[in-house]
Amino acid sequence: MAVKMDTFFVSHGSPLLSIDDSIPARGFFKLWKSQVLREIPKTILVVSAHWETYAPTVNVISGLNDTIYDFHGFPKPMYQLKYPAPGAPKVARRVKELLQGAGFGPVEEEKARGLDHGSWVPLMFMYPEANIPVCQLSIQTMEDGTYHYNMGKALAPLRDEGVLIVGSGSATHNLRATGPDDAPIVSWALEFDAWLTNSLMNGSHEDVNNYEDKAPHAKMAHPSPDHFYPLHVALGAAGEQAKAELIHASFTESSLSYSSYRFYNI
Repeated sequence: MAVKMDTFFVSHGSPLLSIDDSIPARGFFKLWKSQVLREIPKTILVVSAHWETYAPTVNVISGLNDTIYDFHGFPKPMYQLKYPAPGAPKVARRVKELLQGAGFGPVEEEKARGLDHGSWVPLMFMYPEANIPVCQLSIQTMEDGTYHYNMGKALAPLRDEGVLIVGSGSATHNLRATGPDDAPIVSWALEFDAWLTNSLMNGSHEDVNNYEDKAPHAKMAHPSPDHFYPLHVALGAAGEQAKAELIHASFTESSLSYSSYRFYNI
């Protein structure tokens, strides 16, 4: 019988995480199996900030996932990294079944798309052997936080089936407002980050779902919602009574938060 899985939101931050040892979150991801989640999942479902579609879409890959280099102008070694994890076509179709059963259909299948850097960059440290099947689910940026939270609720049965649900985005993500690493962390990023952690710890799911109206500096922290909606999916999948644990906190570039959370039930 599969172990019931907690769900997670991880902040993957900059693609430089893949090669830059100075980024604090890199050490956090490397310690994933020993300090964060000792149970080995049967399959991993990643909801990445870097896959936006009009309709919910799953990647249905029968062989190995391709590694997508969906970033530009970075050091050449980054384009030589590979994360050839097996696809998870059965779980992808199970995701489709659950979402359509909850009224999110039609859910589309993508049979050529591999893993974007929101998936493979953290996974290459979390599960470096690349031997656990992985599939992805897209986000819909024209929808709101409540929509993605309810999407997560529909996926809750996967937790009993040995599937690790990971939302991958960033706790704050305004690339036009970054600065040097040695600069002080800007106040709006600190305040939004603190609000997010406090809201999650207090179980204020409605406030998190309606963060545009409830959070300080919401539009500054997230000019676009793409890096935040994966959190809503992971939170919804854990359920309305879920507790939250802050499992990592750091900043780079004076405003980019790597706050990451576990959602669990007592």
